[in-house]
Amino acid sequence: MTSSTETMPRASARPSAPHESSAEPKMSHRQILEAMSGLMLALLVAILSSTIVSNALPRIIADLHGSQGQYTWVVTAMLLTSTATTPLWGKLADLFSKKVLYQLAITIFTVGSVLGGFAQSMEALIGFRALQGIGMGGLQALIQVVIAAMVSPRERGRYSGYIGATFAVATVSGPLVGGVIVDTPWLGWRWCFWVTVPIAVIAFIVLGRVLKLPVVKRDIKIDWFGALFLVGGVSLLLIWVSLAGKSFDWLSPETGMFVGGGVLALLIAVIIESKHPEPIVPLRMFANPTVTMATIGTVSVGTAMFGGAVFLGQYFQIARGFTPTHAGLMTLPMVTGLFLSSTISGQIISRVTGKIKPFLLLGSVVMLAGMGLLSTIDHDTDLVLVGIYLFLMGSGVGMLMQNLVLAVQNASSSKNMGATTSVVTFFRTLGGSSGVSVLGAVLAMRVEEYVKEGLAGIPGAAQAMSSGGGTSDLDVGALPGPIQTIVRGAYGDAIGDIFFISACVAVVTLITALFIRESPLRTTVESNEELEEAGVAAREESTNSPAGEPAEVNGAPVPGAPIEQLPPVNGRIVGDLGEPGGGRVVHGVVRDSVGTPVPGVVLTLTDARGRQVERARTDSDGAYRVAVADGGSYVLIASGGSYQPTASMVAVGDGPVRHDVQLLGAGQLAGRVHNNGTGIVGAMVVLTDVRGEVVATEASGTHGEYSFADLVGGSYALTVTANGYRPVATPVTVTDGEQVELDVALQAGAELSGVIRSANLGVAVPDARVTLLDATGAVVGAATTDVDGRYHFTDLPDGEFTVIATGYPPVATSLRLAGQENTQDVELGYPEV
Repeated sequence: MTSSTETMPRASARPSAPHESSAEPKMSHRQILEAMSGLMLALLVAILSSTIVSNALPRIIADLHGSQGQYTWVVTAMLLTSTATTPLWGKLADLFSKKVLYQLAITIFTVGSVLGGFAQSMEALIGFRALQGIGMGGLQALIQVVIAAMVSPRERGRYSGYIGATFAVATVSGPLVGGVIVDTPWLGWRWCFWVTVPIAVIAFIVLGRVLKLPVVKRDIKIDWFGALFLVGGVSLLLIWVSLAGKSFDWLSPETGMFVGGGVLALLIAVIIESKHPEPIVPLRMFANPTVTMATIGTVSVGTAMFGGAVFLGQYFQIARGFTPTHAGLMTLPMVTGLFLSSTISGQIISRVTGKIKPFLLLGSVVMLAGMGLLSTIDHDTDLVLVGIYLFLMGSGVGMLMQNLVLAVQNASSSKNMGATTSVVTFFRTLGGSSGVSVLGAVLAMRVEEYVKEGLAGIPGAAQAMSSGGGTSDLDVGALPGPIQTIVRGAYGDAIGDIFFISACVAVVTLITALFIRESPLRTTVESNEELEEAGVAAREESTNSPAGEPAEVNGAPVPGAPIEQLPPVNGRIVGDLGEPGGGRVVHGVVRDSVGTPVPGVVLTLTDARGRQVERARTDSDGAYRVAVADGGSYVLIASGGSYQPTASMVAVGDGPVRHDVQLLGAGQLAGRVHNNGTGIVGAMVVLTDVRGEVVATEASGTHGEYSFADLVGGSYALTVTANGYRPVATPVTVTDGEQVELDVALQAGAELSGVIRSANLGVAVPDARVTLLDATGAVVGAATTDVDGRYHFTDLPDGEFTVIATGYPPVATSLRLAGQENTQDVELGYPEV
């Protein structure tokens, strides 16, 4: 697929604004999958880099002589910069090309990875991890924004499984690959940073070729001061959380400086954001309770997930004595649970229920239970139990991460999708980075306390530990045997305390899930409010439009235009259409692709469990009416005649609901490709629509026959090509529910060949120029003779031509072509004097 620039939909139903541009039609499922392949490769790079390095960190820290505090900073530095830059990436995605931004994020992340492999000290490694974090911020924020721009919320569950699968593959393979690299003497831990570079390059190329996204082009006013104070305030608070309790006391002048400066910067950022026309964080989005609750919940998920899981490598390698490879295998239950729960929940939401709250509640309970059970582990806990606990935690996280983002996206408008999505990601990583810092400090303190308790009964052990660097040195293998046992036990017991704190934080997620209001997932990328605004504009313009001419956006009718003019978009019409009667009633009109009412269509209304609620049949005007006993979400199935059946979600409240349905006809086109009545086998038949998009292709059969089914009514172009025949393009109109017969006759293309010779010497003339003119004198073709003086023209129609050969004085020869093969030799020479 060739590269394509990003454009924005054309709005023909309203006056064009200077800040909007036109756009491509909705991406097909195949195009979405192609784009998803590039996105998943980039996500694979990001997660692989994190998981490979995280499992190799104990060996890296030992090699570079790092401490527990520096261990935490290797993780925190990346989380800090990714957290601080996430809102910037999201806002830029609303203003600039998402594809270019995503490729830029990949580039920054890859450069940071390469430099990290060359680090010679802990300080350099932490700095390069911070650079990685800038790219990670873009990858985290933009992947959800890109998917939201391609897929409606209702269909997004079909693709969230791919994210879960990529996350699972990367999380499982990352520790294993990292362990193998670390355990291989001729590779070493530096290759943990370099091994993902080829994948990143592939992801960059794939995205450049297949990603095609809408982008709103409007007046760009970047909130630089808001971004400066926002990033500065968040960074100061994160640095304070990372250093407090280690470099200085929690209650100290340094704490006052960091916290005071951070809070002041954030207050200034809030003031700027409330006044700027294009704020980095749109504060008005928090007026929506769903966005507010989901944001609070995602902070807790980030704290619990990152804060608890990031120290698993230390638990398995230090407390249980496993190698990096084995430690990676021990996290397999957690990743399996995450993959299964995210995939299954996404498919159920997309294909069955359309509801996300049940999974938010279930995920919160399961995550809380898993972390509560993990808080009971120590250095002697049965590994089977540890695996079960990790599976529960992973299952809960899998049901929460994507669905919390989906809840926010469903409640947000498409023009601010980048900002709102990045804000959710921002708060999740904020919770994760602060959780890692706080829990890392708690871990170091608890390990030190447990070690002191264990050394109390060994004379002289405390002095030996002090002279050896204390418990801050993570090179446990260098310690004496009895002290190694005490330190490993201390780490095992302290990890349980970490998960206890994470479980307490996870309670907040459960509380917020209870207060998130269930809202039916929309089937369009645009929000209902945006559709209504388009409908208002359409109604206003319809008063100035010729009667019967429907208003359109993106080439499709706009909701809100007069019903008598307009077939619905996505099965929904917005506006006061005169709902009949009272009570819970679903009613509307069924039309075909050109807006004609369709009588006799059978409509079946089913509940969320697939049980039939009511049936109805459209009357002569295509109208229907179905009574509903209770409110809720239903599925309306429409089928009739030769039309393709359709299904759509209907949300019923306390009154009547207008829901019009558009049926697409299963039209057919068939015929025969022949030459003078003889069928042509293997001719390539291509059908394209009015936009030039290829709808279907087929090779003709043994008798030249071809057939296309399930076509939407409309105008098409049928093009037929075959070897030895001239290509033919024919317009054809397909009617909904009918079969059109169209035979195509191909004409054999004539060929002309010959040899150019010297009239005097009788030898072939190479490199002679041969030009072919038709009867009107127009140049049909030109060729140069080969070493044997031969020339050749193909695919010529029958008729009068002139061959002009030059090399010696030019010679012009007239001839008539008839049939497939023709020969005309030409003699060149100088006239005799």
